[in-house]
Amino acid sequence: MQRTIGQAAWQQAPRPTATARHAAGYRNMQYLIELRWIAVAGQITTIATVTLGFGVQLPLAPMLQVLACLIAFNLFSHLRWQEERTVTNGQVFLALLMDVASLTAQLYLSGGMSNPFVFLYLLQVILSAILLRRWTTWIVVGIVGLCLAILALFAEPLALPQDYQNGLSSLYIQGILISVVLNAVLLAIFITRISRNLRAGDAQLATLRQRAVEEEHIVRMGLLASGAAHELGTPLSTMAVILGDWRRMPEFTNNPELLAEIGEMQAQLARCKTIVSGILMSAGEARGEASGRTSIKYFLDQLVAEWRDGRHIGTFHYENRIGRDVAVVSDSTFKQMIWNVLENALEASPQWISVVATETDGIVTLEVRDRGPGFAPDMLAHFGTPYQSTKGRPGGGLGLFLVVNVARTLGGTVEARNLAEGGAAVRVSLPLAAIAVEIGDDDVG
Repeated sequence: MQRTIGQAAWQQAPRPTATARHAAGYRNMQYLIELRWIAVAGQITTIATVTLGFGVQLPLAPMLQVLACLIAFNLFSHLRWQEERTVTNGQVFLALLMDVASLTAQLYLSGGMSNPFVFLYLLQVILSAILLRRWTTWIVVGIVGLCLAILALFAEPLALPQDYQNGLSSLYIQGILISVVLNAVLLAIFITRISRNLRAGDAQLATLRQRAVEEEHIVRMGLLASGAAHELGTPLSTMAVILGDWRRMPEFTNNPELLAEIGEMQAQLARCKTIVSGILMSAGEARGEASGRTSIKYFLDQLVAEWRDGRHIGTFHYENRIGRDVAVVSDSTFKQMIWNVLENALEASPQWISVVATETDGIVTLEVRDRGPGFAPDMLAHFGTPYQSTKGRPGGGLGLFLVVNVARTLGGTVEARNLAEGGAAVRVSLPLAAIAVEIGDDDVG
């Protein structure tokens, strides 16, 4: 049999920081691949322009070999990161080192420090400062410094005319101008995109941290509820005994009015004991009962019928439009989640409530409508956060907070809106797979 929903919910809690960090790393790796294609196109254009347009002699064969290696590496990166989407700091570091190595090889073959495009090293250093951790950034800085020293010591300078006094007419000055403008444009484009990516990652981390805080809050509430349920067991049993005794006393048996009130008190007391037992069972402390198998249509029909029993509602409309019946787990946690939605609707609109259940593409949707005052704008903006309530009492708003978190941990959603004709609607959507029965070895045969 499938685990209870309460157990599944806590075991599926996300690990926020690692997931968000790897997702940001994947997007940053895609940016580096795009930048490398721009570098390939730029190198081809520069080599063709310098050799054909300005007549500068370059070692074309080795430079084209370096270019072919860069293209092969980028194709490999493109194919690899289509299959794998988890990118670590070390992998981004190695990708940047490959870019530094290819740039160094091309500069070594085309004039070393006398090549105006030596300023492209700044692009690699700035990208490493943004994308990498501190220690790997300093390694890149050290490697760039070493490459510059090698170029200064061993590379042969370009045979360019020393005409710096000619200003923009100087070939060397033109090369520096193109190099600086290219650096500026690439930094503006890619750092803007990377910064947006980092901000999106930070926002995702903040959301996941908030979710973790809310789930910790639920754990504390669960512990308090379990402890309170234990404490309430004894006084409830005592009250049940006293009411049973009163029922047999002549003072009450001869008074039909008082006898009827005692009967009502006993019914409400039995309901309190059922709620306490449900809390203990959800906490895993009541071993006498376990979650059982049922079907989604029967489960919702029984859930609504149990809630409807004993509650005074003017008009209650329930419609089950689910066509495909599926075996599911009948679990008190899921039942209590739906009951919380119904209780909130009842408090807002005791005269009229509508409940409609549907199923589309494996998603079960339960929409509860009422004709109450609706949600205040602030409540809709912060729907599902604790202590957002119009009831004006301590602890208000926890019911919908629990509903949202239970649905979320099961892969579902909860939406609320105000209706144009007045009242409000709360829609709970849950994938059937989250509550479907899994067949185990003990179910075979």
